[in-house]
Amino acid sequence: MSGYVLAIDQGTTSTRAIVFDGKMKVAGVGQKEFPQIYPQSGWVEHDPEDIWESVLWTVRKAIKAAGIEAKDIASIGITNQRETVVVWERESGKPIQNAIVWQDRRTANYCEKLKRQDLEKLFTRRTGLLLDPYFSGTKLSWMLANVKGARARAAKGELCFGTIDTFLIWRLTGGKYFATDATNASRTLMYNIARNEWDADLLEILRVPAAMLPEVKDCAADFGVTDPAIFGAAIPISGVAGDQHAAVIGQACFEPGMMKSTYGTGCFALLNTGADIVRSKNRLLTTIAYRLDGETTYALEGSIFIAGAAVQWLRDGLKVIKRASDSGDLAGHADPTQEVYMVPAFTGLGAPHWDANARGAMFGMTRNTGPAEFARAALEAVCYQTRDLLDAMHKDWKNGADDTVLRVDGGMVASDWTMQCLADLLDAPVDRPDILETTALGAAWLAGSRAGVWPDRETFAKTWSRDRRFAPEMDEKVRSAKLKGWRNAVRRTLSEA
Repeated sequence: MSGYVLAIDQGTTSTRAIVFDGKMKVAGVGQKEFPQIYPQSGWVEHDPEDIWESVLWTVRKAIKAAGIEAKDIASIGITNQRETVVVWERESGKPIQNAIVWQDRRTANYCEKLKRQDLEKLFTRRTGLLLDPYFSGTKLSWMLANVKGARARAAKGELCFGTIDTFLIWRLTGGKYFATDATNASRTLMYNIARNEWDADLLEILRVPAAMLPEVKDCAADFGVTDPAIFGAAIPISGVAGDQHAAVIGQACFEPGMMKSTYGTGCFALLNTGADIVRSKNRLLTTIAYRLDGETTYALEGSIFIAGAAVQWLRDGLKVIKRASDSGDLAGHADPTQEVYMVPAFTGLGAPHWDANARGAMFGMTRNTGPAEFARAALEAVCYQTRDLLDAMHKDWKNGADDTVLRVDGGMVASDWTMQCLADLLDAPVDRPDILETTALGAAWLAGSRAGVWPDRETFAKTWSRDRRFAPEMDEKVRSAKLKGWRNAVRRTLSEA
């Protein structure tokens, strides 16, 4: 059997397809951006058909770039933007409306209503999550309430709910497989992470009919085969994980205490806690890191909504850079005497604040503040937010152990300036791997190992290698002053401040 494995990495702003060869090296890549839809302030949507077309295009592009045919691919792994909600007709496969994206905040009032009913503790105990518009459950409830006839049709089994992975599995298999994996299920506000099953009590609260929910499987499992008419061959789909969980796997963070942080549109840091469900006392999330061979590994997660999106704002909104990759160079020319802070609460603040109503702000500007200071503030904001997450994790995990080495990935980590800033503000080493496509690699490993063409977990972990370690160099007094300024800026941004 061929050792080629295809990873479909369906992200928030673009879709990537990567063909890996038998030595786990990239053989071919396809990437395509798709439109973002903003119907109202704080609302974010995608047309599921745009996503589907981007998947078809990128997969065909990657296969062609690799110089192979579809029949040469042993297996497909899928990783996806999490929490984004799609509902489609079981009979036709047609979505009933646009997908509601994880960044969308339209259910903020509904979440507050549930909190006033003293239900957050129940949701947190069962799912490990907080009541926030970020998660899928309230989005789905909104859709069922606001699309005419949707809830009645769902109860009859006429509609299917899924995160993006489930929608793609359905489409790729010609509607034969309706499934998700444990990591994506764990982000819905409807999945009991201790019992590994949909929670009937939570479904009743959210008024979600169980008939519309997919089967939940291990991350490496049988998710069907592609319709031969799509790519020219029937290819097994053998691995699925939400993007942040796939990155945990791709970074080989298989041991308790290992931590990774991904810098894409948002930033998401996960700390492996092994078989232990660690209940955070510091507003972090408890989530399923991965489930393999029926055994569940858990993690603490901190979620930052705006990371690379702030750089996109510099490029597309302010137009102070032409390419995202220019941000680090521009930041390096900032006036060191100016302490400008950007709190990028464009869609609220995530962990550890969880303030859906906070909005972005800049502090410390003078007449001399210009593009370089804006760029530095945007990049530093990502580092400050990561420091907030790390501090919270240290409080929750093993009594504040301070020997963390952070493994990083995502588009932003290519910037040496940003990674050095991160190490300085964390006061901890930051390891950048040789292979930056860790999310896609994690999905590919799930599929390739399941298909028997890639190595087992232990052997795969030994293949991880470091491109560069960034060690902290900043003076402690400087670091403390900068962190004090950041925390003051955040305090002034919170909606209840």
